[in-house]
Amino acid sequence: MNTDPQKTAYLLKCMMDNMSDMIYFKDRNSRFIMVNKAAAQWQGGCTPEELVGKSDFDSYSDEDARRMRHDELRIMQTGEPLFGLEEGETRKDGSHAWVSSTKMPLRNEVGEVIGIFGISRDITEHKEAELRAEKLAEENSRFRLELEEDLLMASQLQKTFFPHSYPTFQSLENGDRNLVEFSHFHRPGGLIGGDLCSIRKISETEAGIFLCDVMGHGVRAALGTSIVRAVVEENAHHKIDPGDFLQHMNQVLMPLFRQEGQFLFATACYMVLDISSGVVRMANAGHPMPIVLEINGQRAECFADDDSFAGPGLAIVEDAVYETIERTIKRDDVVLMYTDGLNEVVGADGEEFGEKGLLASVLGHMDLPLSDLFPALHAEACRFGGIQALEDDVCMVGFRMMS
Repeated sequence: MNTDPQKTAYLLKCMMDNMSDMIYFKDRNSRFIMVNKAAAQWQGGCTPEELVGKSDFDSYSDEDARRMRHDELRIMQTGEPLFGLEEGETRKDGSHAWVSSTKMPLRNEVGEVIGIFGISRDITEHKEAELRAEKLAEENSRFRLELEEDLLMASQLQKTFFPHSYPTFQSLENGDRNLVEFSHFHRPGGLIGGDLCSIRKISETEAGIFLCDVMGHGVRAALGTSIVRAVVEENAHHKIDPGDFLQHMNQVLMPLFRQEGQFLFATACYMVLDISSGVVRMANAGHPMPIVLEINGQRAECFADDDSFAGPGLAIVEDAVYETIERTIKRDDVVLMYTDGLNEVVGADGEEFGEKGLLASVLGHMDLPLSDLFPALHAEACRFGGIQALEDDVCMVGFRMMS
């Protein structure tokens, strides 16, 4: 098919004049021999005729111009095109821009390479947005890493809040025999959690056992446990009666947990065990009722049938009063306190593990040593929920009266 040279030239001129992308032709010295209006404007606001005979060294920094010349020499030497190269360009006036360039070898009628031709598109806005996104992603990654390191350190620190040894009470007749066995179990829902327990010897015959669950999860709850721990450390030896102990804690925590309109509270349970008599006095601040496992009677039941004596959670009611109740624990019996992360597990049928399921599990594992009983109860709750680990924090603490 014959092609009219004038028509071809006209079509080429229409394309060159109306394309917003930069179109250019260069000789073997990388000097412009033809450009469109967009390329002339990009190179310095000149006309296409004014740009002819010039090179990138007239418009860009020497470093960038050398890079462009190197790429074009390679194209002319190898005959291999360059597709979609994204490159930054720094102009003589110091301004910076980004283009996506495709360059190809320019050949004459007999196939000899006589230069290059190419098309470049301004991608500055897109590229700067991409770079900002990359920088933000790097900053977020660095922030997450720092946060994870901080949380790991906080996790290690929080472990020091829990007992690393237990008080001992030796028999007067046989000094080698311990009269009570203590144990605890803690699994936070994340690196840090809002549960806390302590076991302290408060007299030659008495031990104080404390368990609390600060509302929520994560950092906020963990900070709450650090405050609670400080209050417990300060008052464990001064407030022997459990009701008085929780009442004092409530008074101290109320202003600390209500800073600047923030609402934070904790449920708690505090027991004082008299080893000499087996009498346990207990007060409850909105916490799940402890469980008593009677080994010889082979039954597991709540510490009290009626929980109406229990007061509100700590830092909820300013003048809350907490009643102390008591129960005598026989030899070999076990007393267990736990946080609600254990009994509130939901199974596949939508039913909770609940108090009933927990009591049955305690009874089913009654032959285990105390140190094995707590992990077994945790595993049972996980099986009930069909999960590998419980989402909520779980803490158990208790004792067995030795025969």
